[in-house]
Amino acid sequence: MSETASSAGVRTVPPFRADHVGSLLRPPALRAARERHAAGELDEAGLRAAEDAAITDVVALQEAAGLRSATDGEFRRTSWHMDFIYRLGGVSQTSGRVRVAMRNASGRTDFTSAGMVVDDRVRLAEPIFTSAFDYLSTQVTTATPKLTIPSPSMVYARGGRSAISAEVYPDVEGFWTDLSAAYADELRAVYDRGCRYLQLDDTALAYLNDPAHRARLAESGDDPASQHLRYIRQINAAIADRPSDLAVTTHMCRGNYRSSWAAEGGYDHVAEALFGELAVDGFFCEFDDERSGGFEPLRFVPAGKQVVLGLVTTKTGTLEDPDVLKRRIDDAARYVPLEQLCLSPQCGFSSTVEGNELTADDQRRKLELIVSVAEDVWGR
Repeated sequence: MSETASSAGVRTVPPFRADHVGSLLRPPALRAARERHAAGELDEAGLRAAEDAAITDVVALQEAAGLRSATDGEFRRTSWHMDFIYRLGGVSQTSGRVRVAMRNASGRTDFTSAGMVVDDRVRLAEPIFTSAFDYLSTQVTTATPKLTIPSPSMVYARGGRSAISAEVYPDVEGFWTDLSAAYADELRAVYDRGCRYLQLDDTALAYLNDPAHRARLAESGDDPASQHLRYIRQINAAIADRPSDLAVTTHMCRGNYRSSWAAEGGYDHVAEALFGELAVDGFFCEFDDERSGGFEPLRFVPAGKQVVLGLVTTKTGTLEDPDVLKRRIDDAARYVPLEQLCLSPQCGFSSTVEGNELTADDQRRKLELIVSVAEDVWGR
């Protein structure tokens, strides 16, 4: 996409100078409605009304903070990725449990969810999240409505080759071809509903920077030295025919569940191919602490691509010092020109319905801080 910008560096196309990843803390009333719905005490219409009311409020929150993009906070989802993946044709939920080892400041914790299997040809059985986007579009007044979905990589990374039926796909190439085609259909469907800002969330690429995760990948029979090339190739195939006015970004973090993470390490292992070959308009990168590594991998970012620096943590409520953020932006600008940089939180505030360990006021202050610092650095 071509950028329209003033001499001060203000961006009027996504990603914006002050942006955010997407998920936001679910308000208590919405969580209570979900619990009542799960218990059979609230019908679908009642749950939808509670979601609608919460989304109306959270869109207003984002616009009041000064953000130029707004999401629905992922308020209609339990999980940032599985609510989408289970709706793909050919993917079924299983009764088995998948455990992901996580870490936080206090030690180790685990995230578990239902498993999945690819038991038929992958396809877009019906457009996914389009009704949610429709409602979001009616609520924004000043912001661009942004839709977030998991990247194609996540469908494979969730279960690996063992979760893909060998009878349906004796050659895994057929799976990848069908998967990218399903995503291309989804892009067309959401574009036709008015979406002009789409984000592909992808932990798989970031996890590959962690030697422990690469070792586990090798144990499962994949090649950890080249898996990121496969992911890049399939994302590119999915977005290759997108309309020129559909901005597509990707967000790459190392896990986010109740203020915990699953992987560590800088972007070095994937950086050259990732930044040089992935055909998105912008990269949301996690840089909030030591486990995220330094800015050196950004030297591979080509001209014309934006990097959204995730410098503001969503793992705690502690508010960052704006001067420290500005110095870190200056540090990143040693590797990428300042006009190619933006600012955001390092991840969502609530990748799952449980949310991270901070308050709604903490969340609001962090969003306002991002806008304030971005205006100081790049102008209003």
